[in-house]
Formats: sequence, C-alpha cells, structure tokens
Amino acid sequence: MKISRRRFVLSTAVVGGGVLIGYAATRPSGHRIANSELARNGEKYLTSFIKIEPDNEITIYVLHSEMGQGIHTALAMMAADELDASWENVHIEQAPATDLYAAGDLATGFAEEFGVPSVLMPLVEASSLKVAQIGNLQTTGGSSSVRFTGQHGMRVAGAAAREMLIQCAAERWGVPAAECTTALSYVQHNASGQSLSYGELATAAAELEPPAEPMLKDRSQFNIMGKAMSRSDIPPKVDGTAPYGIDAHSEDMLYAAIRLAPVFGTKLVSVDASEALQRRGVKRVIELEDSVAVVADNYWRAKEALKLVKSEFETSEHDDVSSADLAARFERELAESNGSKDLEVGDAEAGLETAADVVEASYRVPYLAHAPMEPMNCTVHIQDGKAGLWTSTQDPLSMRGRVASVAGLNENDVTHHPSYCGGGFGRRLPFNWNCIDHATKIAMEFDVPVKTVFSREDDLQQDYYRPAVISNFKGGLDSNGNLIAWHNRFTGPIQIPGASHPAYAIENQSIRVVDGDTHVPVAAWRSVDHTQQTFFIESFIDELAHRAGKNPYQFRMDMLQDHPRHRQALEVAAEAAGYGRNLPEGHALGLAVQESFNSICAEVAEVSIGDDGQPIVHKVTAAIDCGWAVNPDTVEQQIESGIIYGLTAALYGEISIENGRVAQNNFPDYEMVRMATSPEIEVHIIESGESLGGLGEPATPPITAAVTNAIYILTGQRIRELPLNKHDLRQSTPIASV
Repeated sequence: MKISRRRFVLSTAVVGGGVLIGYAATRPSGHRIANSELARNGEKYLTSFIKIEPDNEITIYVLHSEMGQGIHTALAMMAADELDASWENVHIEQAPATDLYAAGDLATGFAEEFGVPSVLMPLVEASSLKVAQIGNLQTTGGSSSVRFTGQHGMRVAGAAAREMLIQCAAERWGVPAAECTTALSYVQHNASGQSLSYGELATAAAELEPPAEPMLKDRSQFNIMGKAMSRSDIPPKVDGTAPYGIDAHSEDMLYAAIRLAPVFGTKLVSVDASEALQRRGVKRVIELEDSVAVVADNYWRAKEALKLVKSEFETSEHDDVSSADLAARFERELAESNGSKDLEVGDAEAGLETAADVVEASYRVPYLAHAPMEPMNCTVHIQDGKAGLWTSTQDPLSMRGRVASVAGLNENDVTHHPSYCGGGFGRRLPFNWNCIDHATKIAMEFDVPVKTVFSREDDLQQDYYRPAVISNFKGGLDSNGNLIAWHNRFTGPIQIPGASHPAYAIENQSIRVVDGDTHVPVAAWRSVDHTQQTFFIESFIDELAHRAGKNPYQFRMDMLQDHPRHRQALEVAAEAAGYGRNLPEGHALGLAVQESFNSICAEVAEVSIGDDGQPIVHKVTAAIDCGWAVNPDTVEQQIESGIIYGLTAALYGEISIENGRVAQNNFPDYEMVRMATSPEIEVHIIESGESLGGLGEPATPPITAAVTNAIYILTGQRIRELPLNKHDLRQSTPIASV
C-alpha cells in the first residue's frame, strides 16, 4: 500500500547522535514548531514520531492518551513493525501537547466518516493538520486512534524510516537498495554477509531526503502487528509508579475543594465563609460566578472547611424540575412535532397503511454519568506569564488551549505535563470544561501550584451526562411476517450521525428527531448515540420477530443479506453461544448486533432470573469484526471492558433529576457491575481483512438489548425502560421458542 504525496511530508533531524522521524504538513512549518518548542542545547528538530539512538534503542512517541485501552502499545506496534524494529528495544513515550502533535489524521478520518463528499476530501487531507492545529485537536476518542492515526500516521512513519535506513546502508556498501533487507533493527546485505544496526546508520540517514511515498507492508509480512503483545502501561500500574493527573505534587502545592451550583446554569449569590476561614490550613475562600472554593494546604482540610461555608445560589425556572417532568416534556414534544429528518427511505406512512400488522412501542433511557475511577482533577501553576498544567485528559492540546484562554496567556506559554488517565469514557474530552475552567480561575489567585479536585459527589453531580432519550416506534409487517415499514421518532440531540439507522433491509423508513434539549448538560459517553439507539433498534427488531412468529436470529439474518460482515458476526456469536441448543432450566439466550466506529459487534447473553426478581447474566459471547487485530490481547480486553460498562448501565445506570439537580451522590447511589456479578465473557475475533475499525466502544451498545431480549423469552416482559433494577421480573410467562 502506498501513501500518496498529498498526505504528509516526512522530516528527519539529528538529535544527540540519533535520528527523529515524523510528519508535518510542510517541512518549514514542522521545522519552526519543533525548534521553537522542543529544541534544547543546539538540537535541530523537524518533527518527531520515532527516535533512533546510536545504541540502537528506539523511542516511539504516541500523541494519544493512554486511559486503559492499550493505545500506546498498539500504536507503537504499528510504527515498529513497519520499521522492522526489534520490539525488545522499543520505548514508548507520550508525545507533548504541542502543535507538532496535532492529530491531523483524525480530522481527515472523521470528515470522511461523517460524509464529506469525496470531491472535497483532497482539500480536507491537504488542510487537516492545519485544521487540527487551529482547533487544538489531539483527541483520544471516537475509537479512532488505531484506525486513523495508527494506519495513516504511525505505519507511514515506520515505513519511511525503514526505507531511509536501507538507502543509507546501500550507499555505504555500494550495493543496490533492492538487495538490502531489514530485521530486528538491522539492515542486512545477505550476498556479502554485511549488516549494520539502525543506530549505526541513524546519523547518516538523517542527511537523506525522505521518500515521498513509503511502501507499507502487506499483512502477510507483519512481524509485530497481529501478535499478542504485553501492554507497556501494565507494569507501572501494577507497581504503583504510573503517574495520573491526580498524583501531581509539589512541596508548596495548595489544594482546592469546590462547591458548584447544584442546579445547572445558576449563579452564586452570597457567601459566608467566616467559620471556614478559621480552620487550620485554610488559605483563601474563592468566589466564582457559579461556585465557591476553599483553598488549603491539603485536600482534606479544604474539603472539611468547605462544609462550613454558607452559600446561596440564585433561583431559576428549573428549581422544581424532576426526571418525570423532563420525560413528560419529551413525550409532549414527540406528540406535537414531527421533528427534523434523520433518514427517509421509501414511504413509511404508506407502508404502515398497507401493513397486515402494525406494532407500536416506546422506549426510554435515563441520563448516565461517566463515573471514571479517577475523579476529575486539575493542577495549574501560573507564574511570570507562564502556566504548568497537570490533568488526566483525552485531549492535551485542547486543555492547554483552554487554560491559556481562561488565564489570558499565549498557548505556547502553557505546558501540559502528560499522565495516564484513570478512566475517561468521554468525560475527559475537551467540551467537558468545568473542572479545567474552575481550576484555572482558582490558580490565578496564587503564585504556587493549586490542585482542584472534584470529590466523587462532585463528579457524579457535576458531570456532562449521556442524554436521556425517548424513542417511539411503529413497525409494519406484511401477511408473511416481513418487515415492510419502519417509523421512528426520538428525542435528540444527535451526537453522531447514523446511529439510529438500522442495518436491516427495510423498504420504507422514516426516522426523525425532535429537540430534547434541557438544562442538564450532556456530552459524549462511551459509544455516544450507539448506546441508546442499539438498545432501541435491537429490542424493537426482536419485538417484531416475535410478533411475526419468527426466530429472532433468522429474522435478522434474512434482512442482512446486503451486510455479510453483520451476518458473519451474528453467526459466529450465535454458534459459539450454542444458540438454538438446549440450555439449563430457567436460562435463555438473547442477541443483538450493531456496527459502530467501522466495527461490527454481535453479542449473545445467557440470562436467568434470580429469586429477587433481578436478571443474572451468566455468560456473554461476543464476535467482533474490526477488520484485523493489531494486538489480539487488547481486542479481547476492550470487548470485555465495553460489555462490563454497558452491562453496568443496563442493570443499574440512572442519573435522576430532583428539584433541578442530580439526586445521586456517590457509588452507593450509582452501582456498578462488580467481580462477583460479572459474567463469563468469551470473545471471538473475526479477521475480515476490511479497513480497520475501532475497539474502545463497539462492544458497549449491543449488550443491553441482548440481555433484555433474553429476559423477554424468560418472562414475557418486554423491557422498554432502563435500568433493569427498576423492574421486578418474578412474575413471568415464559415465551415458547420460535
């Protein structure tokens, strides 16, 4: 596979006797960025993805954030394999938050994925890095790191470096480059028996012109990609040396505990901090527009003193709003408005009129919090017109830019110190600003580092939530039980286009969205719209199958003739789970399949009902087609993780609104699947050879529908509202298999 000249221009530089290799939109801009931000002691940089030292040690710089998904290892594998590097000599480092590491490949990838016309894509590709730099885009999200940056950035960097090293060796030996081969960080000339290490060639290679179109390997040539490799982030996490944002520390550091407006969007009216200011270690009480914070010499003292602060916030029209009120508003909007077009195919209204049977159903899901294990935190040190920033983030460049904007600084005067993220799931994306903004404003009042920490209560009650959604369906079946009309109206917002579009062959479809805006802040949650829409679609498809008297598996397969990858995933999962074969008494299998982020995931859940009327999920069998697996171990881990996260939401997840504010307060109010209640999970990887798909999110959407579809077989109760712990499933009328 060749990478055309319209992508990126390769650059190299000699650094400490080694060579750095990377990509930039143009050599001059790359040169300026590198030398203004990275150069030390007379070094000359152009860009830097790969560094080769004279001792043959190789450092690979990864621009994306490691938050448990194994991305540092996967991306380094992609570069190292194309380089033909010895994996044992590869070191992985988080790239700094500078324009040099703006994620231009993401801008290109998402533009293509979201339907930018092909005629415009050359313009998008030519300008993607500049767009990413202007937009401070260094995002880790959308299950995009491997399929965009890895495929079009890291692999290309490795392949280009390999060709440069070969050229250098060939010139030294006076032989054709075609006679040279590479392996384990050495260039070899088999005919003469000569070999040179990459480290020996690095300085000379830096003087060569980079290839404009480096050749990528065929999959049959991979030596590292496709193999199960141990993740680089695991040892430091096990021995406790892994740095997280919340670990930032200095001897002169102060700590801030904060109370934000309990009703979203309201302002602070008055504060009485007299008692708090008398407490030991308290330095200041800071009043902000929508919050009050206590700053002390340790976090415990700040948090305890904050309890003594008397604060009053303004009243608003939302003070009496409840979840029931919001649901009633959604229902009213759905009844009164036909909304705006999401998808129109054929004539759904006419299809319903001619249908032999029309099935109607309404589904709803609540708001959900992200609840990462590491609560939101941010340390900022502003001094002499410059700022240091320590925070766990999914977008270091954006955070750097935000701190600069709030503090009135130049972006290049803000330095982000990288760390691992203790979970993200979308909470640490750039549009979830509240912790960053407040931490920066508080730190502006001091000349020492100030760490602002959201307590677990703050984290649950001041999140940007997965939207609550109501979705109403009408499905038309003909006299043979074939689905001929699909009519769907749901509340927005639409965060990712196409998530509500079923893959099934349905001649007439009308899908429309109504407003659904409320005062509750919302943002991306793991798998974004797919998490709600897959529950809706795959549940309603199951309803229609049973109404038609057809087997739910075969009903799906019959309508997926144009989607062979969906069919294969469903077939692999069903076969592995024993679908259609005898099960233990009181057990049933439910299934669901969905495409998201260019991957197809099918899941089959084996479920029974406990004596307490709650479902027990014994086993989940998953089949994932992500094109091909860079690191099979990571693939399995991400599918397992996505299933656990989605199952948590299905069983327990609910953020409810009372008196305009979040009612949940901590993990006892926001339960999660634990080890004792986690099902056995079996993952089957399908190597279809198609273009790479994402892995961080595709396993989360199908699990809810797979479980609720099994519950219907066991009890005759169709679950249309989550979470499941709101339902008593002891009263049951099992459904005969079809």
